[in-house]
Amino acid sequence: MAGLEDTGQPRGAGRATVARWSPAVEDEHALRAMELYGNPTEGEVPLPSRPESAATARRLAQVVVLREWRLSPKFAEDTVLLVSELVGNAVRHTGARVFGLRMRRRPGWARVEVRDPSRGLPCLIPVQPLDLSGRGLFLVDTLADRWGVDLLPRGKTTWFEMRVGDR
Repeated sequence: MAGLEDTGQPRGAGRATVARWSPAVEDEHALRAMELYGNPTEGEVPLPSRPESAATARRLAQVVVLREWRLSPKFAEDTVLLVSELVGNAVRHTGARVFGLRMRRRPGWARVEVRDPSRGLPCLIPVQPLDLSGRGLFLVDTLADRWGVDLLPRGKTTWFEMRVGDR
């Protein structure tokens, strides 16, 4: 193009980092979240129903998967993504003030539960490549080995399970 013949790349352009969640970078924040909010493997951790609570839930999931359960970074990445989706649904669609996060492990399986006071059921809808929203349960359905909803007398628990040895 005219006038751009000698324009080079800025120094270090090839080393630019992509802004994304990284288990190594978030480790300190994850440990701090565990201290502040509690351990979701020991009981349900109540979190305020605000968008920023998704970051806290991701950090809690990360520290449990990597440090307590000593599973792979890939397993942690998948778990964190799905936790974010379930928490996002609880925050966006239930009108609750608080939701609960719980994580359980049994031989060969890991389970994550998000409880909220709404009895409205989540809906898996077909997604198109250009859709900007509505992908949450699609991702859960794709990455989790099993998922579902348990209705409670006052609310529901939306959960997913993943096989531990497969990732």
